Amino acid sequence: MREPGEEDAGVLVGGDAYGGVKLAPGRTRRPLRSARARRRNVLIAGFLSTCVLVTTGVVWATPRQIGTVDAGVTASSSRGAENILLVGVDKRDDLTRQQQNRLKLGRESGQRTDTMMVIHLSEDHRKVTVVSLPRDTWATVPGKGDHKINSAYQFGGPKLARQTVESVTGLQINRYIEVNILGFIDVVDSLGGVTVCTPVPIKDQRIALDLPAGTHKLDGVQALGYARTRATARSDLDRIDRQQQVISALLNRALSAGTLANPGTLASFVNSTLSTVKVDPDDGLIGLATQLRDVSLEDVKFAEVPLADVDYRTPTGESAVLWDKAAARDMFSRIDADRDLAAPTPSAEATPSAKPSPIPPESISLRIKNGTLINGLGARTKEALVAYGFKVPGQPGNTRQHDYDKTVVRHGKGQEAAARVVADAIPGSELREVDINGIELILGSDQPKVRQKGSKSMPTAKPSATPSTKTAMQNICKK
Repeated sequence: MREPGEEDAGVLVGGDAYGGVKLAPGRTRRPLRSARARRRNVLIAGFLSTCVLVTTGVVWATPRQIGTVDAGVTASSSRGAENILLVGVDKRDDLTRQQQNRLKLGRESGQRTDTMMVIHLSEDHRKVTVVSLPRDTWATVPGKGDHKINSAYQFGGPKLARQTVESVTGLQINRYIEVNILGFIDVVDSLGGVTVCTPVPIKDQRIALDLPAGTHKLDGVQALGYARTRATARSDLDRIDRQQQVISALLNRALSAGTLANPGTLASFVNSTLSTVKVDPDDGLIGLATQLRDVSLEDVKFAEVPLADVDYRTPTGESAVLWDKAAARDMFSRIDADRDLAAPTPSAEATPSAKPSPIPPESISLRIKNGTLINGLGARTKEALVAYGFKVPGQPGNTRQHDYDKTVVRHGKGQEAAARVVADAIPGSELREVDINGIELILGSDQPKVRQKGSKSMPTAKPSATPSTKTAMQNICKK
């Protein structure tokens, strides 16, 4: 979440600085020998270029083209599941004043990380899951205390960034990829632009971005602005959605027949991509690329970390986000077990079902906060809950941000049984354990309806729903 007056340090799809990178002319190279080889090279280059997926086994790539970095990873065997940490670095030192002005960047020097993604390759290397980690995640940075997760790179570079992600996810990182987005504009332009679609108008005067709602074809500068802006209701969370859309659009564009069949376009795209990449371990990534030759857009799935609080105020006064610890732990456990996130969770429902909670509504007290801009939603919900029997002292309040889509019953430790009674009275609501006292109902734009007391019980809300995922194909704008 952006603080008032905060300069947006980052930009996505790889980091934050961008464009105008002059690449040394490459040798004229022969066209790739086969459609399969061309497809393999472009697919992986596409992942890298958008700061999201893995590397590119390119026939044209040489060890000198891909930089190296020491992140202290524990490499996996040549086969088997792998976890890759992809970090987008914003390094503006190499930009001229003219380039900074053109791209509406500040003039800070140094490096920041504003994109962090965990990429899981399935054991057979045929499926890819990409989890975006919000840069404002409030997390414990080993040896540094609690900070936003993107500060780990500033404190200790690639190694500390990797250690922090391993700590919060419970995953072992087998490969580290670092992308400087200085070349992102060239990558997009080498493909002739990308097509995106925004459900809401975006107007960000600071970066000169003005897009009505709808579908747009963007050049490199515009695409970077689209992935960079926070000028929508959910700020950084919307930005993650846009980054994933740009990634999908680039992959789709890169895999199109026009790109694969044109050696000049293909060479420009791959070389632009590789020039921005650093990796650990230094193995050229060709073996990994070869194993990814059969991955398609339908095999690439995007997911987001489940969040419990999107407007958390830190002890230092910063605005941050808190993960839903139980749901996040479940999601990363699935990933670690190489299970499909979209598959239902195996349950012990073969055993006798639990008896209804003996806790009567009359003994349960809760607070209500309206997480939307819908006037009167809090008052109406309170009236219905009181009629049901719950105690709702005081007047309903409001959350600092008003972008909750889903109604959530939040509860502190030891309050789950009582919170389930509340959730059972509000069909469709979700349960989340967070660090609060008592029970708090956050109303979403789904406008919850409270059941009449005594009506047939609906299934109670689950502590963590099956994580929602979207394939790269689903992310592509429909014509």
